[in-house]
Amino acid sequence: MLSILIPTYNYNVYPLACQLEKQALNTNITFEIICFDDGSKSSANIENEKINQLNHSKFIALNDNIGLSNNRNALAKASKYEYLLFIDGDSILHDNEFILRYIKVLESNPDVIYGGRIHPDSVEPNRKLRWKYGKFIEDKSASIRKKNPYKTLMFNNTFIKKKCFNAIKFNPEIKKYGHEDTLFAYDANLSKLNVTHINNAVMHGDIDNNETFINKTERALVNILILYNNHKISHKFVKILWLYDIMGSLKLNGVMAFLFDFIKQNLKKQLSSKNPSLILFEIYKIGYLCSLKNVSKEI
Repeated sequence: MLSILIPTYNYNVYPLACQLEKQALNTNITFEIICFDDGSKSSANIENEKINQLNHSKFIALNDNIGLSNNRNALAKASKYEYLLFIDGDSILHDNEFILRYIKVLESNPDVIYGGRIHPDSVEPNRKLRWKYGKFIEDKSASIRKKNPYKTLMFNNTFIKKKCFNAIKFNPEIKKYGHEDTLFAYDANLSKLNVTHINNAVMHGDIDNNETFINKTERALVNILILYNNHKISHKFVKILWLYDIMGSLKLNGVMAFLFDFIKQNLKKQLSSKNPSLILFEIYKIGYLCSLKNVSKEI
C-alpha cells in the first residue's frame, strides 16, 4: 500500500517517525517507513537509529552525502509499495489524521497529491527572512494552489504513485541545494500527471537563519540558471527566469549586474535585519542571477 519516505540531514526525525507509525497503524493500512540520513554523520543519528525498533520501519545513515535529489531517488528505489509519501524530516504534524486525509483522496485516483506547508506564527529575529518567505510566498491553501497545480507543487509533503515517480524521478545531476522540486514539477507538467491539492499541511520546523537562507538561495539560482541554459526547464514555468529572459531581451541583464555589484552588501544587511523586505529579496535574487557569468554546466 504505502511507503512513507523521510529524507533527512543532521536532524532527529524519530519523533516524526513515531507519529507517522501510530497514524498508519490506526488506519489499518499496509505500510513501511524508510528514513535515509544523507551522510551527515551527525550525533542526531543516535536517536534516528531508534526508528529501526518501530513497526515496519528502518533507518539508514548513508556513508556519503549524495544530495537531496539522489536521496529521494534512493528512498523510492528502496520502497516496496505502490504509493509513496515523501515528507521532510523537519515536518511537524498538527493532528492524528494526517495519513487518513491522504488515504481518503485516493478514491479519485490522482497521480500526485500535495498537502502543503505552513510556518509558525513567529520565529527568532535571525530567522525572519526564511520565515517571511515561507509564510507570505509559499504558504497557500489548496484552493489557491489549484489555480496553478504544477507551479505550486513541492515535495516536502507529497503523496505520489510509485509508477509516476519512477517515470520522472529527481534529476541525479542536482547534488546541491536548489530547485530540484521545481524541475520535478515541470516534468510532471510535461507528463500531464494528475495533481490534486488538499489542505493537509505540515509545519516547517527547522527554519534556516538569514545567512544560511541567503547562501542557499544563491546556490539555487546557480542551479536554475544551469537548468535553463541546458534547456531542461522553460522560463515560462519559473517567475524569476521569466523576468531574467525579459531583461535579457531588453539588454538589461548587464546593467542589473553592474548595479547589483554596488548594492549587494547593503541588500544583504537589510535582508539579515529583524524586518527583512521580501521586495528587496526579489531584487537581490534577480540581481544575483544577472551577475552570474560562466557558470559551470555541472549542477
